[in-house]
Amino acid sequence: MSQPPVIGRRGLVGGAVAIAVIGRAAAAMTGDATAGDGAMFGTIGRIKAIAGQRDALAAILAGGSGGMPGCISYIVAEDLADADALWVTEIWESREAHQASLALPAVREAIGKGRPLIASFDSGAQTRPISGVRR
Repeated sequence: MSQPPVIGRRGLVGGAVAIAVIGRAAAAMTGDATAGDGAMFGTIGRIKAIAGQRDALAAILAGGSGGMPGCISYIVAEDLADADALWVTEIWESREAHQASLALPAVREAIGKGRPLIASFDSGAQTRPISGVRR
């Protein structure tokens, strides 16, 4: 089995692809129904990798989101029913924090690395988290 790709500046760009693509895919699927009101903001999306590339895509997405300003939670999970699918769940301090992350040069670079591994987006939604554990 080949090694997954390695991305520099992992603390900043890990998850950058999902941050951008899931947020945009969810907005396209659901419409941008919430205004920038300062409330927490979330996205949930299912990404289908090109056959056999789920591990490589997961490595890019799960590289670590510790350096993403405003990111409260970022989870990449394997879909147990589909060997090529991943679920990405994100929670942000606000819609504005999510939007600001999309402008980072490192995010744009990571999108370029992850996009060739993505076959499709099966489903996605934007959410307004109202409870949960904050670290």
